[in-house]
Amino acid sequence: MKLFFKFDINAICQTILQQQLEKLELGYDILGFGEVNIKTAVSDEKLEELSNALDFYGIQIVENQKSILVQKIKDVIVEMVFSDNDDSGNYKSSVYLAEKLNHSYGYISNLFSEVTYTSIENFIIIQKIERVKQLLLINELTLTEIAFKLNYSSVAHLSTQFKNITGLTPSTFQRIIGKRRNNIDA
Repeated sequence: MKLFFKFDINAICQTILQQQLEKLELGYDILGFGEVNIKTAVSDEKLEELSNALDFYGIQIVENQKSILVQKIKDVIVEMVFSDNDDSGNYKSSVYLAEKLNHSYGYISNLFSEVTYTSIENFIIIQKIERVKQLLLINELTLTEIAFKLNYSSVAHLSTQFKNITGLTPSTFQRIIGKRRNNIDA
């Protein structure tokens, strides 16, 4: 039997962080996605224990300033793309990132490329395609509605990007998923 899941990666990460911080009895405030303020001094041993516990889930403590900002850029992009809040779609991504991170877009873009060897635009496209796949799996919106929701200029533009990233058209992706679901139900 196959099951299909809808999940919120932000909520999952936040829950894991809360569980691990509480397990180690550390006072904390979650400031935002990927950012936690520890209220008291933490011994190296406890920090190592926290790091090891989080590493199991693929979560790492970032210590280098450039890496911290790049992680914040990624977090803001994921928040922007996966948020059901329509406010993020009303801005150009460059303006949205600059305002959220309080840095010029030029600085953010150059730093991101320097550290990750890819562009912010490419990272945004990849995240948008992941969101499109998620929305197609849920099967509540048409491709036109998805294109509008994710701020694409047209369905054709979305379809072209989808095919460039996945090798499939959105309709082929939907057909494959539909066949898999029908085989499971049969």
